[in-house]
Amino acid sequence: MAMNMAGSAGGGGGRRGRRRAAVMAEINVTPMVDVMLVLLIIFMVAAPLMTSSIDIDLPVASGSKQIQANSPPLTLSVKRTGGACNSNVELYLADTLISANDLQPRIKAIREGRSDADSVVYLRGDKDVCYTDMMRILGYIRAAGFKANIVIVPEQGS
Repeated sequence: MAMNMAGSAGGGGGRRGRRRAAVMAEINVTPMVDVMLVLLIIFMVAAPLMTSSIDIDLPVASGSKQIQANSPPLTLSVKRTGGACNSNVELYLADTLISANDLQPRIKAIREGRSDADSVVYLRGDKDVCYTDMMRILGYIRAAGFKANIVIVPEQGS
């Protein structure tokens, strides 16, 4: 009797007692993460060892124009003083107040005295200045042969 009960519990030899194991359709990610962490550590240790320790004397380039690092960059500031667009703006070339009519000839004169490496104007505009005023001034800067970098101040945290 004891043998008969063991056979009916599914452990024995008949076809009736066998059950098929369900196919496991999941991927175990843990071993893959372990392997990736080990590789990361290996590369972190090996990366500093891969630098070259060969001393090379690099050639010195000559014949180029010397860049004057002492000259301050040219800054043009635009401030709106009131009125509608295209009317009241103050222009400051460096720290000097100039009129809108004098801007174009003065920028052209400055451009003729500077080298190609020093051909950048930093354009600073008040947030209340109209778009058309800024584009007109940007056109004057580009017509004189300068490249313009528009300076934007990031917002301060409140």
